[in-house]
Amino acid sequence: MLGFLIDERERQEIEYLLKREMDEILFDLKDKRIDKIVKRAMEERYKILFSLFKRVGTHRDCIKYMMTSTYGKEKL
Repeated sequence: MLGFLIDERERQEIEYLLKREMDEILFDLKDKRIDKIVKRAMEERYKILFSLFKRVGTHRDCIKYMMTSTYGKEKL
């Protein structure tokens, strides 16, 4: 396990970057032109980003960014 110290401003920047990246992935998962294999890789990346986001985001934001069945494997 690794740990590091960040101040509030750095936490907000990390939160912003993670939200932006997760929004992009969620948008791309809706694109029907993207291949299923690519979407699976995007979902894996999303899971990693979300696990990082849970450490810095608020509870309300975490609920907002939880993957639903709309983006899940059922719809691929």
